[in-house]
Amino acid sequence: MAEKYTTISAEGRGDFRDRGSKFLAYAYPIVSSQEVKEKLLALKKEHPKAVHYCYAWRIGTDGTQHRANDDGEPAGSAGKPIMGQIDSLELTNVLVVVVRYFGGSLLGVPGLINAYKTATAQALETVPRTEKWIEQLYEINFDYPVMGEVLYLLKQCEATIYKQELQLFCTVNAGIPLIYCREYVQRLTEIRGVGIKPVSRE
Repeated sequence: MAEKYTTISAEGRGDFRDRGSKFLAYAYPIVSSQEVKEKLLALKKEHPKAVHYCYAWRIGTDGTQHRANDDGEPAGSAGKPIMGQIDSLELTNVLVVVVRYFGGSLLGVPGLINAYKTATAQALETVPRTEKWIEQLYEINFDYPVMGEVLYLLKQCEATIYKQELQLFCTVNAGIPLIYCREYVQRLTEIRGVGIKPVSRE
């Protein structure tokens, strides 16, 4: 079973032009489908005169969460070639949106496939790729006095802290690498007053 996955560690940009049409590609590291909506909304505000906002995304390490959208372009001419580039690099937790400005000439399906593929490839080439642990997300609840012990164990197992509320009563959402889950969940539950439960990403 795989222990790590590959994603991008920064946002990337690509710019491809053909017969007057502009294809502006934007690559983002993401962890939830909610981020897809937010990024699309921001790009539509940034490019109000564009005619298409085609995209593809893949989230998670089991490959089941993904979507490709042609946004009005001929079926299979935009979303699929964008996804093809994401998958050819074996990336996940990635969104690529290609914003198209129409230049007056029809490119035909082969021309569109080439444009969306090339713009996406450019955007993904500009960003560093990184390997990350495959994680299980947990919600951990505990009293303030044991915060030091909890955070020390999370740091020790290279957990990712996604959200934390450190008041009198504390809640931390952390991704614990799968290879360390059994050992460190056990150690966390041995701390007095700690409650821990697996949660899913939205």
